[in-house]
Amino acid sequence: MIERKALDEIKRLLVNFPAVVLLGPRQVGKTTLAKSCASEVSGIYLDLESRRDQLRLSDPEDYLSRREDKLIILDEIQILPELFSSLRGLIDEGKSRGFLAGRFLLLGSASLELIQHSSETLAGRIAYVELSPVTFQEIPPNDLDRLWLRGGFPQSFLAENDAASSEFRDFLIRSYLERDVPLHGSRLSASKLRNLWTMLAHSHGGLANIATLSRSLEIDSRTLNAHLDLLENMFLLRKLRPWHTNTGKRIVKSPKLYIRDSGLVHELLGISEIERLLGHPIAGNSWEGFVIENLLACAPPRTEAYFYRTSAGAEIDLILKFRNGESWCIEIKRGLSPVLSAGFYTAVADIKPTKTFIVYGGDDRFLLKPSIEVISISHLQNELSSLA
Repeated sequence: MIERKALDEIKRLLVNFPAVVLLGPRQVGKTTLAKSCASEVSGIYLDLESRRDQLRLSDPEDYLSRREDKLIILDEIQILPELFSSLRGLIDEGKSRGFLAGRFLLLGSASLELIQHSSETLAGRIAYVELSPVTFQEIPPNDLDRLWLRGGFPQSFLAENDAASSEFRDFLIRSYLERDVPLHGSRLSASKLRNLWTMLAHSHGGLANIATLSRSLEIDSRTLNAHLDLLENMFLLRKLRPWHTNTGKRIVKSPKLYIRDSGLVHELLGISEIERLLGHPIAGNSWEGFVIENLLACAPPRTEAYFYRTSAGAEIDLILKFRNGESWCIEIKRGLSPVLSAGFYTAVADIKPTKTFIVYGGDDRFLLKPSIEVISISHLQNELSSLA
């Protein structure tokens, strides 16, 4: 059992809001966390994929109003989006009887649909938590390579061995391709979807080349972009946008594309052992994406993430912009003795960040220059968590 840091955040928000939405991909541990919350307060769990539980909600106002003194968990809420209008009335009516918070915990694996429906009907009554795959902050330090190789889906990370982990990820990918993605509107065949995912794995961390992907898959660019948006909204793909501040330089405008879980990247490429990963051409970009996901999982709410690249070669892997106006430049290196290019220093001079960090594969932290600190993943995660 992995203790998820999001649990404390969920509990905190349930004290202050009548409804909390827990978002994240399938199999990431949302149901486990929700049931943990329910067990502490004698809550009620309903799975909206279950026909039996759907029937219980055939008259949602009646069923839920009779249980307004309990925490109600509605799993896969995007299956019945019409429930949001019912929840609004129940929340408002309950307030007059003293039920001000902790009424509903809603679980979903499709962010766009959930946010659209809930923001329209539950504005001011709802809070959001995104549950990422397991991060380095949540495991023993000596398990870093295992987390990188297997990814952060709990069943994959905790598998008895690498072969069992690979088998779980293979079944998970097949489930997404054959069931989940089509349920959200995809009209591509499972084989074509797998080709898309495999191509994204091979180009992981590279600039989005829509024309090349479209031509290789033999689908039009509009359909391709729709599927990339869908994967992003299902928490499977990250589009890292380019830094948009006008520096007077010719800046690359295409986003970078990352499959958000490193274990899925490796499974799509047939990499099931750490030794093979370390010798594979994808290792550098895989490590970069792995670090980015771990850092963003610890960043304060509404942190904006970018990369920076100019046509002249100036480049920064990750820029974080915080609500207080600060910006951090972060360069990511796998080795223990990071070597920085002239383009890195040019980029830092262009951006003029508040702080600059080099994340590397070691455990210590030290100053490379007065304004540049070399730091481990865990130390930088702690720095980000302290800002929340």
